[in-house]
Amino acid sequence: MKTLDDYVRTIPDFPEKGVMFRDVTSILQDKDGFKLAIDELHKFVKDLDFDVFAAAESRGFFLAAPLAYMMNKPMVLIRKKGKLPMETVSETYDLEYGSATIEMHKDSVKEGQKVVIVDDLIATGGTLEASIKLVEKLGGEVSKIICLMELAGLEGRKKLEGYEVDAVVTYEGK
Repeated sequence: MKTLDDYVRTIPDFPEKGVMFRDVTSILQDKDGFKLAIDELHKFVKDLDFDVFAAAESRGFFLAAPLAYMMNKPMVLIRKKGKLPMETVSETYDLEYGSATIEMHKDSVKEGQKVVIVDDLIATGGTLEASIKLVEKLGGEVSKIICLMELAGLEGRKKLEGYEVDAVVTYEGK
């Protein structure tokens, strides 16, 4: 039986020398790989008491949507700055070279709602840490964070301490 790792295409030296790029698109373009990805993520939350999925742009969208459908839960979006039409809250975080800002609609998470954050990857943890801050600004409680892959060598979990975090596949390097 195949594991999710069997569907991940690894591209050496991309985007720069020494980096092993783990490509999520190879999972999506295979019907069995995509089904396995959703099934494995579902195992992390199937018995969890929560109210809403929050999906990080953009790859979190296509992972959270089928989970929300399967579990009859709503899904809210965490988007890059300037992409949402209504009033938003925002959070800026550091990148390797610069910074980025993500936003959520002010009405997307209600006070006291339990939220599962979904993204494709835990790398440095910056996007997920900022996502947590957005959910909490809106009065939500982060119940869990789930991702397909984790690059453990980048130590992103350190920024997520105190939260329950699961990844389907963990790679030791960067």
